[in-house]
Amino acid sequence: MFALHLARMNKQQEAGQSEKQEEEVTGLVCLEADLQDGQMREVAVDDQKVLLVRIQGQYSAVGSRCSHYSAPLIKGALVGDRVRCPFHGACFNVRTGDIEEYPGLDSIPILFYLVLNHIYPHLQSLTLTKRVKEMFAIQPGTKHTVLLIGGGPASLVCAETLRQNCYPGHIVIVTKDSLPPIDKPKLSKAMNLENHFATQALCGYVLLQVVSVHPPDKVVKMSDGTSKRYDQLLIATGSRPLSCPGSDLKGVHLLQSYDDAKEIHSSSVGQRAVVIGASFIGMEVASYLSDKATSVALVGSASYPFEKSLGPEIGKMTMAMLEEKNVKFFMNDRVTEIRGENGKVKNVVLSSGAVLEADVVIAGIGVIPNSDFLAGSKVAVDSGKAVIVDKYMRTNIPDIFSAGDVASFPLSIRGDQQVNIGHWQMSHSHGKVAALNMLKKPTKIESVPFFWSALAGKSIRYTGYGEGYTEILVKGKVEERKFLAFYIKDEEVVAAASLMFDPAVAQVAELMAEGKNITKKQAQSDDLSWLQM
Repeated sequence: MFALHLARMNKQQEAGQSEKQEEEVTGLVCLEADLQDGQMREVAVDDQKVLLVRIQGQYSAVGSRCSHYSAPLIKGALVGDRVRCPFHGACFNVRTGDIEEYPGLDSIPILFYLVLNHIYPHLQSLTLTKRVKEMFAIQPGTKHTVLLIGGGPASLVCAETLRQNCYPGHIVIVTKDSLPPIDKPKLSKAMNLENHFATQALCGYVLLQVVSVHPPDKVVKMSDGTSKRYDQLLIATGSRPLSCPGSDLKGVHLLQSYDDAKEIHSSSVGQRAVVIGASFIGMEVASYLSDKATSVALVGSASYPFEKSLGPEIGKMTMAMLEEKNVKFFMNDRVTEIRGENGKVKNVVLSSGAVLEADVVIAGIGVIPNSDFLAGSKVAVDSGKAVIVDKYMRTNIPDIFSAGDVASFPLSIRGDQQVNIGHWQMSHSHGKVAALNMLKKPTKIESVPFFWSALAGKSIRYTGYGEGYTEILVKGKVEERKFLAFYIKDEEVVAAASLMFDPAVAQVAELMAEGKNITKKQAQSDDLSWLQM
């Protein structure tokens, strides 16, 4: 049996001075036979929950909650020596606690580590839920500069990774955003919440927009006419929403920034809202506004929302979920005109002839990469304006890298097919890989896409890359809103989606990350033991 010892740090203050005291906490948590190799168990020590894991005869214990949104890791997928969060796909090494896949920025604490009956305590607080890896400080006299264009997650993770790997030079983020980086997936899911990341003194910020890049001189020109030199450059400018006719009218909104989200929230309460686009953004906005606006109408060009990505059956289900929230759908239709009166939106005219009265219009009709400023730089972009990079996030120009929504990169799970994927999680991974390669630590981008959508209080999870799928196999029942869907192409599972079927999608993502092919035969079987379900 195992009696596990932890050292907990308590702080006491007397006479204005801080004194740290160590307190040992002992807990008898399980018998040796209770935990087999490849298993994990959530145990309680001193009324705190700890994740105990056994891998190849060795035991370790880490914080029980994901550092992203505090999801219980016990409900996630354990493959090899890492556990993947069931909700949003973040991965942590159970031996070190380090974050190995995103979203999120922080690692989880290692509380103690033991081999057989030998216990090695780590002086960590038992109540810690997150652990920030040590950052290397800039060294005086160092002239080397890494310039990061864009203030999103790719740049932030790139900066953190550089500092965590002993980069001694200058890091400068150039961004037009006046506010700190935001947790962007929340913009369409919780529009009235503060969601800024707390950032350390990792780098300098220049609150301007880059208007051109001149690689021969390693110089970028700013919107105020000034220039800045770099030794290495990261292009992480993201994408911008496509505008629509009438977007200059008051009351017509695009959702890109925190201020956009706040304005949409405040202007929609008690008003008539029309959402254009049945994409993930459009559906999430409609769901969010369903109990705030007096009416919500959603216009989509297909028969059902998500029809191309998730299939008609799941699309029909999501449509029913929002119809129950009094969202009215106008599908197989398009907006031909947004009319205004005295400079303010009044109604939306559809190709079917329908006229929707509107006080607020939110357009979610797609995005385009922010790469226009690269004109003349000879940095290669594809036909969709995405910056082309290789497995190491390098562009065709030496010392220029790209990451995030603006980049087109080789997707390892699809035979290195060049893709542009606007996923929050993937942007984090891009930033890390770019940083490591800047430091001459050759690292390939091998992350598996993972995203989620929150609708009417339910979360749909998705992993893989389903473009071109030819068949969908479903476990459970979509109409009962509890299912696992496999997307098949060439007799293989290329993607999976689920609702109320955790941790299936997390497990699929881990199998894909290990390079394992999931066959159509496996997906057809009623035996899901290969998914540890």
